[in-house]
Amino acid sequence: MKVHFIAIGGSAMHNLALALAHKGYEVTGSDDVIFEPSKSRLAAQGLLPETFGWNPERIHEGLDAIILGMHAKADNPELAKAQELGLKIYSYPEFLYEQSKFKTRVVIGGSHGKTTITSMILHVLQYNDIAVDYMVGAQLEGFDRMVHLTEENDFIVLEGDEYLSSALDRRPKFHLYQPNIALLSGIAWDHINVFPTYENYEEQFKLFIESIVKGGSITYNTEDEAVKNLVEQSEHTIRKFAYATPEHTIMNGVTYLDTPEGEVPIEVFGKHNLNNIAGAKWICQQLGVDEADFYEAIASFSGASKRLEKIAEGKSTLLFKDFAHSPSKVTATSKAVKQQYPNKKLIGCLELHTYSSLNAEFLKEYKGSLDAVDEALVFYSPKALQIKGLPPVAPEDIEKAISHPNIKVFTTPESLHEALFGLEFDNSVLLMMSSGNYGGLDLNVLGEKLSSF
Repeated sequence: MKVHFIAIGGSAMHNLALALAHKGYEVTGSDDVIFEPSKSRLAAQGLLPETFGWNPERIHEGLDAIILGMHAKADNPELAKAQELGLKIYSYPEFLYEQSKFKTRVVIGGSHGKTTITSMILHVLQYNDIAVDYMVGAQLEGFDRMVHLTEENDFIVLEGDEYLSSALDRRPKFHLYQPNIALLSGIAWDHINVFPTYENYEEQFKLFIESIVKGGSITYNTEDEAVKNLVEQSEHTIRKFAYATPEHTIMNGVTYLDTPEGEVPIEVFGKHNLNNIAGAKWICQQLGVDEADFYEAIASFSGASKRLEKIAEGKSTLLFKDFAHSPSKVTATSKAVKQQYPNKKLIGCLELHTYSSLNAEFLKEYKGSLDAVDEALVFYSPKALQIKGLPPVAPEDIEKAISHPNIKVFTTPESLHEALFGLEFDNSVLLMMSSGNYGGLDLNVLGEKLSSF
């Protein structure tokens, strides 16, 4: 089968391209720019476009399918040529469904935790030698790619993103998968540029529940009121399995799960991660893993890439990086670190750079999100506001919105980097929170300095 990717360089798209090439498909692709690590990974498999840019000549009648990435705009010249030729055009999630329509589809949805829960499930299944197809939004230790597709595996585990599918298909990705087994972790308003009101955003999760195959199941977090209400009010003919944060203890910076087999030490921590473990256990049990085998496997789970990832550690200091950027994730992550290290000073550094976080109206959602930290550093770029076409936001607006007694706001990478390297790190934890890179900050260099304390 011959497949062409329009916007092959994205994190999800290039992993799907690699998976299809591994499966034996003939894969080509294009993009206007491709960053690392996508660039090197595509090049290693001979899939990197010879030249960047859009070229309609790459599109021909011999192609069996076009996969259209979210990065590609509706007026993309390659897309126009494909439409003119009448070629079959798939969005990313639409193609994944096509690859899995005869499998049992397990879809993990929610505003937060979905990548971690999916990662936990895949870790446990691999530990127990249960082979499944999958798609997950982070690189996992022990896995070559973030997407794996076969003809023979009976199950596929999919991370269910609520963001839009493509320029042609404005439905959230997780509406297209039609799960047999689903999980919903939580609902916290995000993607304000696409879902301008909370009600509109919540509606997408209601539709997700309704998309579950009749007779299927929904595993849901009862500690999230919005999720609990949507699931328990649904009249859809599905089975419902509730979960909540399990009993646990914390001793000397290590979290122990209370299980029927006794206390099990785990490598991850924080109430949100413990809650994620409870959800993952329910799903794994539905896939044939018994409770004891689950706990044995989850003890060695060290986390998904960029999710509360330990970068450096000194005698009395630690540096963590987390993908957290939305208000609910910032709150959960900072609380988790403070609870794990209550006797250390917690310094929280948050970068605001997404459309939602830089929106003046949405900023108020961050009120109290950094209450758990002792010192708060916030970075944003006024240039990013201009690029996104948003009204200006002043540092005072951010200080007022977050409302922390010890907050400093930085608007240039230089001022932020100078402040970070000038911090007194003794007996402290530095928590870096962003889906960006803090204006080009090298965390490894920062970690080397912190490690000396």
